[in-house]
Amino acid sequence: MERKMLQPRYKDAPHFRNFWSRGNGKLLTDFSGAELSFADFSKFAPYYYQVDETGDQVVRDIYFTKGFHEGSKEMEQYIRHGIPEEADVPDSVRQLFLQTESIPGWLDHGLLRAGAELCMRSNLDALISLRDYCLMGGYDFAYLNKPLIATGALKKGAVKRLSETLDFWVNVTRYNALEIHHKGYEFAIKTRLIHSYARLSIRKHIRDWDTETWGEPINSWDMIATYTGFSLVFMHSLHKLGNTFSEEEEKGLFHLWKYVGYLLGIPEDLLADNKKQATEYFHLWTSVQPPADQDSVLLAHSLLDESLQNPILKYPFQRRNLRYLHICCTWFLLDDEVCHRLQIPEVPGRKMFPLTKRFINGIYDRTVSRKARIAKGNKDQMKVLQDYLGITEQSNFH
Repeated sequence: MERKMLQPRYKDAPHFRNFWSRGNGKLLTDFSGAELSFADFSKFAPYYYQVDETGDQVVRDIYFTKGFHEGSKEMEQYIRHGIPEEADVPDSVRQLFLQTESIPGWLDHGLLRAGAELCMRSNLDALISLRDYCLMGGYDFAYLNKPLIATGALKKGAVKRLSETLDFWVNVTRYNALEIHHKGYEFAIKTRLIHSYARLSIRKHIRDWDTETWGEPINSWDMIATYTGFSLVFMHSLHKLGNTFSEEEEKGLFHLWKYVGYLLGIPEDLLADNKKQATEYFHLWTSVQPPADQDSVLLAHSLLDESLQNPILKYPFQRRNLRYLHICCTWFLLDDEVCHRLQIPEVPGRKMFPLTKRFINGIYDRTVSRKARIAKGNKDQMKVLQDYLGITEQSNFH
């Protein structure tokens, strides 16, 4: 049966109009100078039903024939050391590495470094942004969450999910991380194959998956939400928290995530070069997403309660206080309407902590050298990552 052409089905819905006329969408438009229209919608819409076929075929040829554990060990060797000349590997594997080991002509190592430095020097504000704006805000897009629910995100728990996201983000945003066979490159390829494995598993086991409505699982257009979250939304969150960045750092952040997106198998014409393009592309994608549903609320509350469940902090009062601070940041960074949809709890004095952060960031920016901030940010972020890995690597944790 021939599929109908996808339309911007929610462009007249209240949640879409409010977001782009008076919510964070309006702030993003002002922040980026974007010119919003639906003129290019037909260019992007087909990607809702397209996926990373190369990654999928690798999973069929390696993981589904040899088993997940053995397949993972084999692919790990190729990722870290390349494919030996004498190796007898499927064509799909050679095709994957032909692409990922081919350096695109547009790649600028100076911009990669600038993007990494912005990620590091933004210190714990980066982690607040990823958690309370990027991840929490993403839960408001109901169809985007369907693969997450289908693969058991709620059962897995938010601590484990946060640990995995943090592990990926930290490792792709360090100096030289994305050099071929380096740690960030490895994380990008492994994440790409995890996406393919999850997609094929959903197709096999979720009989009522509604492709017409939800798109293909982890489709190429939905991947723009990942890219936009780590670049545009992340930068906007830092801006809201009072951080400043140079034009080179801004270009660098988008360049870094463009290259990560390239390694993840996202089509290059979906990867924006700057905040103006990213906002315009994001506007089109949001027009096919309904607002939060009950799954969204469950995911949001799982993330909020992570602070109470995580044993990194020893005492219950510390965990309750951390949860309160994340709630304050969520209300500050997201639209009130989104917070109400996700049923984020109302708390007293919710502006005090984020506004204090803004004030301190202004002082910190003027009094501490950029070099010192990069070094401290890298150290602090690595400490948080090690704390999470120390918890989640305990075999019985989740």
